[in-house]
Amino acid sequence: MLFYVAALAAIMMVTPWDQVSPERSPFVTMFSLTGLGAAATIVNLVVLSSAASSANSGIYSTSRMLYGLARQEQAPGVFARLSSHHVPLNALFLSCVCLLSGIVIMGMGGSISAAFTLVTSVSATLFMGVWVVIVVSYLVYLHKHPQLHAASKFKAPGGAISAWIVLAFMGCMGVILAMWDDTRPGLVYSLIWIVFIVGAAFANRHFLLRRASRGVLGDGGTGEGPHTGPHLHE
Repeated sequence: MLFYVAALAAIMMVTPWDQVSPERSPFVTMFSLTGLGAAATIVNLVVLSSAASSANSGIYSTSRMLYGLARQEQAPGVFARLSSHHVPLNALFLSCVCLLSGIVIMGMGGSISAAFTLVTSVSATLFMGVWVVIVVSYLVYLHKHPQLHAASKFKAPGGAISAWIVLAFMGCMGVILAMWDDTRPGLVYSLIWIVFIVGAAFANRHFLLRRASRGVLGDGGTGEGPHTGPHLHE
């Protein structure tokens, strides 16, 4: 956050905020004003290397998360299968397919800027959704177990008041995303995805409860009983 804010401050010291062109990187503009002719190349190399690093960590984490969910029967069992080298290939393949969907988004968006805006608005909405669930869970816990909260040594600063402030802030951000034409589609797609995920979660919960009532225990998709089978090689 410090480097992000400091970079924005440095840019706006050189170029007024209302004169920054969305079609060109402000960092390229700033370096060009200093006489550095290779500014665009340098910035592109930095962006590409950071994007490749982010994609690599994203593929690793999402494939392992999907594998873990499948082992807990919160995702299709096919994603809990490992290769001979103990790698969750099915989960890894799906993660790569989802990553490559960015190419389709760029082709349908008409421009890289439009695709970037769509992806960032979707990710921002889902990120806010996660925090809304966390804050609501905290409020429910505070309402049902006030004595445990009072005895806790790690209380949230401000308690319920700060939680409601966070919810109000998230609501304002949702209104702002809905006001602009370029961010509104991302908000709508995110809400559709949230409804789908919640519906799938309730359907899966109902399915697991029916299996438990019949005394049927899952094997996490491995065929070797629950919480058994080969382990991941990191």
